[in-house]
Amino acid sequence: MTPRLAPPTPDSFTSRLRSPAVAARVGLWLGISFGICFLTGLVSHYAQLPSHPIPFPTSPSWGYRFTQGLHVTTGIAAIPLLLVKLWSVLPKLFEAPPLHDARKLLLTVLERASIAVLVASAIFQLATGVANAAQWYPWSSFSFRTTHYAIAWVAIGALVLHIAVKLPIIRDVLTSDIDDTTHDRETATTPGPLSRRALVRTTFAAAAVATLATAGSTVTWLRQVSVLAVRTGEGPQGVPINKSARAARVEESASSPDWRLEVVVDGTVAGSVSYDDLRAMQQHTVDLPIACVEGWSAQGTWSGVRLADLLASFDAPADRDVSVTSLQESGPFRRTILPANFAADERTLLALDLSGEPLSLDHGYPCRLIAPNRPGVLQTKWVSRLEVSA
Repeated sequence: MTPRLAPPTPDSFTSRLRSPAVAARVGLWLGISFGICFLTGLVSHYAQLPSHPIPFPTSPSWGYRFTQGLHVTTGIAAIPLLLVKLWSVLPKLFEAPPLHDARKLLLTVLERASIAVLVASAIFQLATGVANAAQWYPWSSFSFRTTHYAIAWVAIGALVLHIAVKLPIIRDVLTSDIDDTTHDRETATTPGPLSRRALVRTTFAAAAVATLATAGSTVTWLRQVSVLAVRTGEGPQGVPINKSARAARVEESASSPDWRLEVVVDGTVAGSVSYDDLRAMQQHTVDLPIACVEGWSAQGTWSGVRLADLLASFDAPADRDVSVTSLQESGPFRRTILPANFAADERTLLALDLSGEPLSLDHGYPCRLIAPNRPGVLQTKWVSRLEVSA
């Protein structure tokens, strides 16, 4: 008869590397990474809201590019940090609860529940974040953006609670030598294949390598070494695309010689312009990035008509939000809201050219919106209608 395997106990883990000294040092940088991810995620979420109680700034033009690149990069760096952190505290999972002390039992249950929430939410955030960066969506029952935002609050709340509970130990081990054994388990006496200091340094090196391997999606000069970057800067006219004209099903409508851009003011159609009409207007050129929620970005030289000039030609008020509608028939960003301060900014264009050439169909021909410091998903392509709010 095959003997039944007994579950491990804390005494089963004898390595000196599984220690509070290692967990606290790795956890410190993991917490910093999570904090940066959380704050930059709030920026991205706020930027995509249809209305802003406090106006989202138009400057610096590269602001969203920076914050979203930092968001994804620190998320990637957090992966090896989280793995080593979980490995170092694994023995805690198998500690028996103090059943004979009601107060300690309650505290233990609450602590483990908060840790379970923290670990589950952290893994969910990192896994879905990496999938989103790769534009792979194996789920269909929930919205990535709203769910990612909601779970971020759960994760950061559980993290703050965990730090509060463990703060005395964290402070003690961080102010002591890494080889100090004061808080070690009694059975953690077996030397590891490397020292604690080497393990921590190796973990930080792994996080740095993960960062370098992916940061090229945002940092142009790192693209030669960023072998895992989801975007390399390649694409039509030197700028990558997320959705092609074919995927948006606009090949025929966007190429039609009958295309016209309709302008609506205060609920009434004020008129429309053709592609040739836009070409005949004064053209302006701006250098602005396309920065997407997946973390990739690219700088482009765009030329076209200032949106403010076009709206002024129809006597539209200059202090109103503008609804921008695409030719694409469906999709969550078919219609976007351009806040008034963006509509009035002289860098906001209805772009006709990119890199000195007419827009390719995949980049939004016949015209697309391009504005400073704005998420790429809101830089509407194949624009067909502008509606100035009443």
